[in-house]
Parts: sequence; structure tokens; C-alpha cells
Amino acid sequence: MRLSHRLAPHLAALRALLVFTVLLGLAYPLALVAVGRLPGLDVRADGSLITVEGAAVGSELIGQSFTDAAGTPLPHYFQSRPSAAGTGYDPTATAAGNLGPESVVDTLTADPRESTPSLLTQVCARSKAAGELDGVDGRRPYCTADGVGAVLAVFRAHGLTGPVTRVVSVNQAAPATPFVTAYEGVPVEPAQPGVDYVAAGGLVTPVWGDAPAVPAVPADAVTAGGSGLDPHISPAYARLQVARVARERGADPARVRSLVAAHTTGRALGFLGEPGVNVVTLNLALDREFPLG
Repeated sequence: MRLSHRLAPHLAALRALLVFTVLLGLAYPLALVAVGRLPGLDVRADGSLITVEGAAVGSELIGQSFTDAAGTPLPHYFQSRPSAAGTGYDPTATAAGNLGPESVVDTLTADPRESTPSLLTQVCARSKAAGELDGVDGRRPYCTADGVGAVLAVFRAHGLTGPVTRVVSVNQAAPATPFVTAYEGVPVEPAQPGVDYVAAGGLVTPVWGDAPAVPAVPADAVTAGGSGLDPHISPAYARLQVARVARERGADPARVRSLVAAHTTGRALGFLGEPGVNVVTLNLALDREFPLG
């Protein structure tokens, strides 16, 4: 007896569901698990865990923050790049900061702890801190000396044109002293928390300042990675930190540089990406070679 033309499509769909459930829901995952158990692949499949005296202390694939409880960098360790994943390098909250190059104006509130820094101010603050930590010039273009974005809201008589009538340093809250005293002959005033000077008609005007064209602090020291989990920094950022780490550990800088070289990976397939230094494995090697007293 032929099936009803209404029932036949449903039975065909049910058969397809069962077949694909077995293939894609059972066979395929089990095959991948079996491949992950092959010698040479099993370590990476388990997360490339790093163990010290039998205890897991991290993963070669996930970065860590080498700071104290207050978030202050520990000077005897190489520092990782910033992370926007949760509170930092949280695998359950992997994410980028989702801020772009147009994020240059902070949201200032009466309570500084509740203010929201722009990407520019975050970069400026990190560069200033990194410069102070490693004893180099932390200045960057479009940054003030106190580590915020050097951005003015410029008001003109006719909106976009005409003489300047008012200028506000939008990222420096009163009673701060503006990073420039005047703009086109008009005194610069600090920002008042809670005021949106851009919505009020101010033209956003970043100011380069007197920073060098090529900052001493590399870009990866002041910007987070896309995943927030990358354990690598650039060789340039690692070289910047060698003198401090060697001094703090009482080690020969040449030997510390050798450790950096040993933990530097090249481009994938010889041409993809950039060389990187794995900070997690490097710091573990430091503890083995130059233990703290």
C-alpha cells in the first residue's frame, strides 16, 4: 500500500534527521576525539597545559597577567599585552574591547571611578605606565603628559566655520590644568563632568603634541588582542623589558635575552603573521633559571 502523499515527506525528513544525527552528532565528534588522542596531538587537544611539580599552572595557548592583587605589574616578570577578556585572559569571556579609532572622547562623571575612558585614553595611560615601568619615554602622539587623550572640543562662531569662540579639553576634568593653554588665541578650559561637548556643537580636534613619531613603547604594550587570550608579545616589547627583569632578578641581561630568543616563535609557515614571544613560558623559564631569593 502506497503511503499517503502527505505522510511520505515527513517520513523522509525523519530518516534524514536520524542519519545526520548519527553522522554529525555522534560519528563526527567521536572521530575528532579519536584524532585528538593521536600521539603528538593529544597535548594540544588537552589545552597545551603547563605543569610544574605535577600541578597545572597555565596553558601555552592562554596568556596571564603578571601583577599583584591591586593590578600593579610585578617588575621581576615580563608583562603581557593588555586583555579585554573579562578581568583579563578569562577563557569564558574571550572578547575584544570593541572600541575603534574614533573612540577619542572620554565619558566623564563626578565620580572618576565611574568615568569611561576612550580607547585613546586607555592607550595613553598604558603607554605612560609602561614607560615609567621600564624607564623609557612613554609619550605617544595625541596623548597628554598625564596620560589621557589630547583632544579639544573647538566651538566656532558659525558651527563648522568662523572664529573660535570656546575651547575645552574634553578628557581633562576640572580642576585639571589643560595640556595646552590656548588654541587659536582662545584660552582652553578643562571639562565639566557630565557635559557632552560634542553634542553641544564642539568640533573634536585631536592634538599631536610633542611626542616622537615612533613611540618607544610598542603598540602591543598598549592595545588588547582580538581574543583577549593571546599569550604572546612582540620581540620589540620583550626587548624593552629585558633590562628591568634582569635588574630585578640580579641576572646577566645577555642571559635574559637568550631566554627571550628561546621562547620566540617565528611566522607560521614562514610567512604568515609576525614573530612572537610567549610570556607565560618565558616567565616560567625565568623562575627556573633565576629564582627569586
